[in-house]
Amino acid sequence: MSYGSHVELSGKNILITGAASGIGRALAIRFAEEGPASLTLLDLHQPPVQDLAQELASDTLDVLAMGVDVADESQIEAAVAEAESHFGPMDLCCSNAGIGTGGGAEVPTEDWQRIWDINLMAHVHMARAVLPSMLGRGDGYLLNTASAAGLLTQIGSAPYAVTKAAAVSFGEWLAITHGHQGLKVSVLCPQAVNTPMIAGMDQGGVAGVDGVIEPEELAEVVVAGIADERFLILPHPKVEEYVRRKGDDYERWITGMQRLQQRFPTQEFGE
Repeated sequence: MSYGSHVELSGKNILITGAASGIGRALAIRFAEEGPASLTLLDLHQPPVQDLAQELASDTLDVLAMGVDVADESQIEAAVAEAESHFGPMDLCCSNAGIGTGGGAEVPTEDWQRIWDINLMAHVHMARAVLPSMLGRGDGYLLNTASAAGLLTQIGSAPYAVTKAAAVSFGEWLAITHGHQGLKVSVLCPQAVNTPMIAGMDQGGVAGVDGVIEPEELAEVVVAGIADERFLILPHPKVEEYVRRKGDDYERWITGMQRLQQRFPTQEFGE
């Protein structure tokens, strides 16, 4: 359900992290069709994101590409500052970069910290960098990529489940706290998407029980979700039903997830 009015992407300054491949790349290509004023594309892997920028740039669209490690707050701050020096304030920031890792409590602390820094703290760093300007203008949009795992957990990966749940919670807090100041927030929560993150999983693994979608299909859902200012953007509609079941009967939901665990006892999950 929308909690605001219709949002147009035409004429807007848009920034995307994790833009070189997968969901981020698909968003950049799809957003370019909406006639934005500019795109700023950030990714850890600089050559492919520069190639994408050259592909999308035109007489009517300015595109800036930078190599950025989103786990490093100073790099996010510097990238936002450079984008704003070129194009002016960012209207839409898509904090999209994320990683996965398998395992549970036994996962080494340094691996927990790495996924925490990327899957949660990168959202915090981005918000910290752009909120003063957005709140000062009384207008701005944050799209944070989380996962259906943030709503429902992730079989085979405690670090992924926990960090994505934290990402959803942070998005909720931002929307609740700053909505009256003109900030719009959406949290993107897909199940399996045909990206490198699910490479090697048979039919997307447990996340693919409702089908694997292509990034381009997801991007269409995102454009519609932003237009309607939907907080939860769910490319797999079944997720909404699962969340409702969880809220209706938590004990039954846990039992059902335990059965699902038994269907995927050797689930592997990686970047």
